[in-house]
Amino acid sequence: MEMEKLSLVVPCYNEEQSIPLFFAAVEKIRTALTNTTIEYIFVNDGSRDHTLTVLREMAKDYPDSIRYLSFSRNFGKEAALYAGLEHATGDYVAVMDVDLQDPPELLPQMLHLIRDESYDCVGTRRINRTGEPPIRSFLAKEFYRVMNRISDVKFVDGARDYRLMTRQMVDAVLSMTEVNRFSKGIFSWVGFDTKYLEFENKERVAGKSSWSVWSLFKYSLDAIVDFSDIPLALASFVGLASFIIAVFFMIVIVIRTVLFDDPTAGWPSLVTIILAIGGLQLFCLGIVGKYLGKTYLETKKRPIYILKETDKKQKK
Repeated sequence: MEMEKLSLVVPCYNEEQSIPLFFAAVEKIRTALTNTTIEYIFVNDGSRDHTLTVLREMAKDYPDSIRYLSFSRNFGKEAALYAGLEHATGDYVAVMDVDLQDPPELLPQMLHLIRDESYDCVGTRRINRTGEPPIRSFLAKEFYRVMNRISDVKFVDGARDYRLMTRQMVDAVLSMTEVNRFSKGIFSWVGFDTKYLEFENKERVAGKSSWSVWSLFKYSLDAIVDFSDIPLALASFVGLASFIIAVFFMIVIVIRTVLFDDPTAGWPSLVTIILAIGGLQLFCLGIVGKYLGKTYLETKKRPIYILKETDKKQKK
């Protein structure tokens, strides 16, 4: 069989300790990847530690297999994934986290499923969230439940970004050039035959996660806006419902005044109603504003990332 190339796209943010451990772990299973050469593409997403220094040294030591991309600042994991996919040259491309929460030992099985069973993509999903804070696990589970109700795109509970894709699927993902990206949704939206492998949750091998509960919450809001217009419909429904309720109470007040000579009492009720209606209006405006803001950012046509340095060339 002709040798094929496997590209591993690995976003890195303050991961100087994890990178050597990740490289060693993948090298251990290299012999199980038959008739395959490996291309590592590490993407330094504006790290503030010595991540870039580690990548420079490793690229010198392994010039035939290790490549790195370094951004001018932190653009986020989604931009790092896109940059890695854009620079990957392999016949197959895998996306992995450098902290070894994505087990490299699954790669041989993933490659087998694509080669021999004609899948276009093999993804992974965690069957538990052992070691995570309970509130984070609860919010993640609820996020997938809500997304599957309000979006036409199917979201697999516990799915990771960790997946192996054919070149055809990678090209399809790269054809979606929006700045506001949610990769799990994009991977599902482009379609293609996908199989998911399950595995037990694994702890980070070094360092700590840069994802807080708040940042994950904001990320989930972006996902909802990117893949569902239900919040806009909800805003319309809230507006219509508040109008109907207001008309109903207006009729009640008129009837009480005309038939029972019992006018509505003073300002407390009036202030309460004004505050309630005003709050609903601001809520609906916030939903519309979120969509409008996303549209505004897309119309600017800004690049998804800015590359400052690679293993091939450094800008001065």
